[in-house]
Amino acid sequence: MKIYKMEKQKRKFYDSGDWKRLREKIKKRDNYQCQECKRNGRLTIDTNEYSESAKRKKIKLVVHHIKELEYYPELALDEENLETVCVDCHNKEHGRSFERKENKWENDERW
Repeated sequence: MKIYKMEKQKRKFYDSGDWKRLREKIKKRDNYQCQECKRNGRLTIDTNEYSESAKRKKIKLVVHHIKELEYYPELALDEENLETVCVDCHNKEHGRSFERKENKWENDERW
């Protein structure tokens, strides 16, 4: 069984052809909609917006491992362990919050 504890191991997995093909299959299965938003009565879909700064299509949806890859490597390519989620829901799921921080200088005089 493969182990995905180190970032390099995870990157190799996520760059693999098997993952890329399965990721597209899961997005199609889920109708290119965030399943978490859907459970909460919202609709978040993939768009074809382009990011000039990144020089690629903006990423709106990702395929999420319900049981994390690091702890359940045997489920890495198990379709039942995968779902399409939007970037916001994915970040919340992993405890990553990118809320705007308060700017303590916002009301200061500018020179």
